[in-house]
Amino acid sequence: MSRDGFVAQSANTDTLKTVGISHAPQPPIVVLHGSRGMLQWTFEGPGWKMLRPTVDFVLALAAVLVAIGGISAAGQPQMTPLLLMPPLIVLLSLVRDVYRTRIRALVLDAVAPIVSAVSVAAMAVWVGGRVIAGVDPSEPAWIRAWAFSLIAVGVGRGTLYTLQRWARSRRMVGKPVLILGAGVVGTQLARRLQSSPEYGLVPVGFLDESPRSVEEAGRRDIPVLGTVDDLDRAVERTSVKNLIVAFSSVADVRVSRLVQRCQELGLKVSVVPRMFETINDRVAYDTVGGIPLLSFSSVDPRGWQFAVKHALDFALAALALIVLSPLLLAIALLVRLTSPGPVLFRQARVGRDGRRFDLYKFRSMREPAPHEDAIAEAFELDSGTAPGGVEGEDRRTPIGRLLRSSSLDELPQLLNVLRGDMSLVGPRPERPEFVEQFRQDIDRYADRHRVKSGITGWAQVHGLRGQSSLTDRVEWDNYYIAHWSLALDLKILLLTAKALFHDAE
Repeated sequence: MSRDGFVAQSANTDTLKTVGISHAPQPPIVVLHGSRGMLQWTFEGPGWKMLRPTVDFVLALAAVLVAIGGISAAGQPQMTPLLLMPPLIVLLSLVRDVYRTRIRALVLDAVAPIVSAVSVAAMAVWVGGRVIAGVDPSEPAWIRAWAFSLIAVGVGRGTLYTLQRWARSRRMVGKPVLILGAGVVGTQLARRLQSSPEYGLVPVGFLDESPRSVEEAGRRDIPVLGTVDDLDRAVERTSVKNLIVAFSSVADVRVSRLVQRCQELGLKVSVVPRMFETINDRVAYDTVGGIPLLSFSSVDPRGWQFAVKHALDFALAALALIVLSPLLLAIALLVRLTSPGPVLFRQARVGRDGRRFDLYKFRSMREPAPHEDAIAEAFELDSGTAPGGVEGEDRRTPIGRLLRSSSLDELPQLLNVLRGDMSLVGPRPERPEFVEQFRQDIDRYADRHRVKSGITGWAQVHGLRGQSSLTDRVEWDNYYIAHWSLALDLKILLLTAKALFHDAE
């Protein structure tokens, strides 16, 4: 170990090199060698910038060649213009900044840019062939080239993002990051990055000038490496390439100088903005002279956009009930025949504007014995934990276990949607007794009651089901409300379909 408290390893090892202060718990960090070094270069370094356009070009070219019948057909006048599609697809993606490195890339987020780039490239080839070259591309080959390119580029991009997420989630790759501000927000950010390695950022240390803010934030696993003045030394010691500015007591003018110094050192700087809880993806940027202005806008839950959402909810719920009616009848029959009691379970919940309603589920538990009622009443949640799943003694029936693990017990809530109590997508509704408690304990918990509750939601598709972190649920649900759009609802429904393959309680 060197005099600065670092763990040194030879360059030919195939392991992670740990960086940090020897007197504090060490986070797993990112100076990589051997095959993992190659993964780091490929998925987080310069290789990632080259890999995506290269894969897009190769797969699009292969798709076009298959569409026109092979290389031998490429010389035919009606086929030659189609060979321009691959470079056009890459060029359009570059122009739209599709290859910009994002903290977290979802496969669904790539769908619209891919469809747009491939479709525009196909139309450009058609128009260019006719107007410029005076050649009509073969219509069947043109349609095949468009369809095959769409599939090939989509599969290729999805595979790359999946591989990157896989490597990140196993902590095989990741970028070390410093956080300015070791207070509550900075610590919350660090914990989120530690618990969610798929973001690809590994916090290695804080910079902060206020010992008080450090104490108020509570215990942390990441060391405070110094003050703003120690930036150069911290960068040298940790080899970071990223810095996140969270809240701190450092004066704004010093933070501005810090950002300038980071740019000189080649560090990428991200900022957690003031009033971040009110900011969404509809922020508009403007200037007054040299002073930047950010304009906030939001969707009115009582406006026409939500009226469209609720109309679609009603139509889709009615259609789903009709299509799924054989399944619903079969489940109802199984519940009825396998254990005594009603088919449907009803429970009071709190929805929009604090209005109570009865939520429906297929009954998945047997009726409790008298002593089990007492056990259920005595059940208490752990601090900071949301209710859900099995509370107290496990009374699930065999068919109930299957229904819960597959989430089929939630299907009767389609009736709640038809009645106007709920939406297909929204924050999950809670029992009245917990609502009153959480309103007092959790900041902005009541914001969820501005919109209708949902059968599924942004928190649920991120794994926050059952007895999980209440604070995280509230954070994700409020994010959904602030960023709502029909596209986000569609994304959540698609992610819900994927989540059904993972067992729930």
